[in-house]
Amino acid sequence: MATDYDTPRKTDDELNEDSIEELKARRNDKGGSSVDVDEFDAAEGMELPGADLSNEELAVRVLPKQADEFTCMSCFLVHHRSQLYSEKNGNPICRDCGA
Repeated sequence: MATDYDTPRKTDDELNEDSIEELKARRNDKGGSSVDVDEFDAAEGMELPGADLSNEELAVRVLPKQADEFTCMSCFLVHHRSQLYSEKNGNPICRDCGA
């Protein structure tokens, strides 16, 4: 964006006055065009976290844990053995949980 440095600059007071006028204009525009939205209709399309997914099929192929992988006993995620941080009481811990 090009800037003309020869134009007179506005003072802080003028900038504040402009912004107040703009805010008042926006408030008047916003108040006149309000739409009444029913909360039930708006929430109808939302899916809740505990929704029944018993009719859904798994879309990804799940592989069993490989020989070079371990299950972290802190976060219970399967990681490659390169992510092994330590073992606590004989249970493997990943780098993310151990750090």
